[in-house]
Amino acid sequence: MSTVDDKVVVVFRAAGSAPILQQTKVKVSRDSKFSKLVIFLRKQLKTDSVFVYLREAFTPCLDDDVSVLTKAYGIDGKLHVNYSLTPAWG
Repeated sequence: MSTVDDKVVVVFRAAGSAPILQQTKVKVSRDSKFSKLVIFLRKQLKTDSVFVYLREAFTPCLDDDVSVLTKAYGIDGKLHVNYSLTPAWG
């Protein structure tokens, strides 16, 4: 059975000329891989190419666990993900 603690809130923030998502916050399982967030962004933006960053500085590995990234780089238990259609940082 899933509980609230099994989920992480992910906040998406557009950078550069990237369009703002209609749904800027989503909840995902703590055991999800970062690649799941990238796939979600690609579908929402209807593009095959999206650049994603944490802390406006670096791109994590696609196989990193969302729970580990949130613990290390989250703000108030939420994972803030910046995205762009062209390289923005790093």
